[in-house]
Order: sequence, then C-alpha cells, then structure tokens
Amino acid sequence: MSLSPEALDTLLRHHHAFLAFLTPRVGSQEAAREVLQAAFVKGMEQGGSLREDQSAVAWFYRLLRNALVDRHRRGQREVTALESLAHEQPLSTEDASGLEATVCGCVAGLARTLKPEYAEAVRRVDLEGLSVAAYAKQAGLSANNAAVRLHRARQALGRQLVELCGHCCAQGCVDCACAPA
Repeated sequence: MSLSPEALDTLLRHHHAFLAFLTPRVGSQEAAREVLQAAFVKGMEQGGSLREDQSAVAWFYRLLRNALVDRHRRGQREVTALESLAHEQPLSTEDASGLEATVCGCVAGLARTLKPEYAEAVRRVDLEGLSVAAYAKQAGLSANNAAVRLHRARQALGRQLVELCGHCCAQGCVDCACAPA
C-alpha cells in the first residue's frame, strides 16, 4: 500500500522543514538532500505503515531519524574499513610473486581498461606491492581517499572480470582457461 495523496501532499509541503532538520545532522545541504530523497522513496514504499490516526509528518520524522541512524552506522563501517585498508602492509616480494602465479592473466589486461587513476591504483598497490599509505603519498592523496580509490578500482575490475571470464574468477582464477583480455 502506498501513501495517500493527502499524506504525500502534506509531506511535500514540509520539504523545507525536513531539510532544515537534516542539514545540521549530516553536515551539508547536499547530504541532507540525499538522505531526504532516500527517505521519500522509502516512505513511498512503506506508506502502508502510516496509520489513519497518525500524523504523516510525525511518521516521516521517525523515518528520517531512522535514516540518520542507518547513515551513521554505514559511515562508521566505511571509516573502519578504510582505516584498515590504509594501514595494510605491503606484500613481500615472495607473497607478490606467489600471488601473481594464482591471479588470472586477464587481470593485467583488464586493469588497463579502467579509468586511469583506478588502473594506476591497482597497478601500484596490487601488482607492484606498494602499501596504500605509500601510494597515497606518491599520488598526493589522503590515505582514506587512496583507500576509497583502490576499493572502487577493485570493484570495477571485479565486475569486468566476471563479465569477461564468467564466475570462474569467484574461485580465485586458478588455472583460468578464458581468453586473455
């Protein structure tokens, strides 16, 4: 069940009040707009949970508070993961050569098809064994930005690998028989 037209109209009239509520809690109006847009979508999907005797505005503020809690939790998980990645130790020469032997030959070819900054991150950290912190310093980035770039590069590379090789790469690409990129 979706929101009634009257409830939707009420929520839209309070758009600026919702933004004013969110902006100081997320730090910018742009971030507040993103949270509000996602909450409107969720509200449209969950409109059936709005009881007849309940104010649409009060119901939506509760939805916004829940969205803020979810955003905060997601942000904490990302920070923790990025800090861990930024302090990752570089591979030793023996580890790197052992890894190269088990990595699909398609990786090097596909890495060149990524955006240049992604290809550079993958090449320097994953193929050459440079630490994320050292790569960040050389690239003129913060450690967190370098970790995010590397994470996105790995995701893009993973999607391209699955597209080219199929799901054999999910098993680690050992003895890969697919055609080179």
